[in-house]
Amino acid sequence: MEQPVIEMRGITKVFPGVRANDDINLTLRKGEIHALLGENGAGKSTLMNILFGLYQPDAGAILKEGQPMRINGPNDATRLGIGMVHQHFMLVHNFTVLENIILGDETTRYGMLRMADARKKVVALSQRYGLEVNPDAEISDVTVGMQQRVEILKMLYRDNSILIFDEPTAVLTPQEIDELMKIMRGLADEGKSILFITHKLDEIMRAANRVTVLRKGRCIGTVEVAGATKEDLSEMMVGRKVSLEVEKPPVQLGGEILRVEHLSVKSPGSGKNVVNDVSFTVRAGEIVCVAGVDGNGQSELVYALTGMMPPAAGHVTLAGKEVTHESIRRHTVDGMAHIPEDRQKYGLVLDYNLAYNLVLQSYFKPRFSHAGFLKYDAIYEYADTLIGRFDIRSGQGAATLVRSMSGGNQQKAILAREIDSDPKLLIAVQPTRGLDVGAIEYIHGQLVAQRSAGKGVLLVSLELDEVMNVSDRILVLFEGEIVADVDPRAVTFQELGLYMAGAKRMTPEEMAERGHGA
Repeated sequence: MEQPVIEMRGITKVFPGVRANDDINLTLRKGEIHALLGENGAGKSTLMNILFGLYQPDAGAILKEGQPMRINGPNDATRLGIGMVHQHFMLVHNFTVLENIILGDETTRYGMLRMADARKKVVALSQRYGLEVNPDAEISDVTVGMQQRVEILKMLYRDNSILIFDEPTAVLTPQEIDELMKIMRGLADEGKSILFITHKLDEIMRAANRVTVLRKGRCIGTVEVAGATKEDLSEMMVGRKVSLEVEKPPVQLGGEILRVEHLSVKSPGSGKNVVNDVSFTVRAGEIVCVAGVDGNGQSELVYALTGMMPPAAGHVTLAGKEVTHESIRRHTVDGMAHIPEDRQKYGLVLDYNLAYNLVLQSYFKPRFSHAGFLKYDAIYEYADTLIGRFDIRSGQGAATLVRSMSGGNQQKAILAREIDSDPKLLIAVQPTRGLDVGAIEYIHGQLVAQRSAGKGVLLVSLELDEVMNVSDRILVLFEGEIVADVDPRAVTFQELGLYMAGAKRMTPEEMAERGHGA
């Protein structure tokens, strides 16, 4: 058998309160796509950060083509041909695409940057691999999908032959995911070896040759993808059978919880409407989903509904009370809960501990403060209760810095905080982004439980499976306008895709029949 390009033998890594990697073995062959699968917090990113030199193992060895290697940092990894695209991109937002790609590996002559040579190489690489970019665009002005292309080009610019992708599709649209899968297969066909961390079983079945499953820091096994099913892999990952279908009791509609009338929101940059004359309602006991390709006004719509951005026109009414221009705190007090699309930017204070993050929306209430002083015992007791109820896993319990927690457990913390506020309306934006099947099953169950408790749920999602399986009604947003209001039981994936792409839209009469345009 051909010598593996990478072997990781007996890798162990311990952090305070948690054994992240426990005697893990992994081999990577030349020209293969090897998936790394596991629950949030299973140790996948830790293992790859060790291979990239960001962490040092407490025990174990790394071999490249049979030779033991010590990787003391990313520069060592780069010299060995190892590159990594991190889950949260490592880009300088006020630098251009070209500057980000060459950063740390600049071509110079007599101390001067040779940007023309770098530009030629970047353009050639982008054309060769189908990674079209604008070298002169600033990172802050390009889409998330384009930022990922920049990260891949950074690796190719350095001639890396071993490529690590950590949750590469967590922030991409379905179209961008398809494109990335093609790019990865093309790279593997050229002889590059890819390690691919993902929670999405469909992607593993489509792209990977082999998959190694981790659970609670230990290696459960490595299998050939061709001989496995999604059900097999999910059971290996979670340790129990996981339902890949969302079970919902019949809808029991109640009164109107949210009314949005002729809402428009302007872009702070261009001054143009990114949400244009949008009207809809959400009633108690239903999950209404806003679907669409990313960048069609979903974010701005949510910002206006939750008080994060002032609308240019229109009205937002929550349980009979107008909240259009109320503060974020008033929205919360009046019964609106919000799971934001970017949990780290908008949902958590990363350098606060878990206990403080769990009372971010309620620390001012008499239960947790008196005369301007926090009641620490009450806060920590409350945090312990939520940690138990929502199965939030953290190395040091309520005292754990949220920054050190896995993405899935950060998301559970936000979910616990928002749901425990007993809201009338729960707005959940991309609530399962980057999560494993066990966590997805759990969060979907919580959304359905809110629906069953007579709450209104507004779900915003890019995941078509989630849109079709979880929602009771689907609103399709295209270029800031609602172009369809459909029943998930009566629409196909293909038809939904046509609405999302703007190739089809309901007539004004059809929309009026569904309660729009009044």
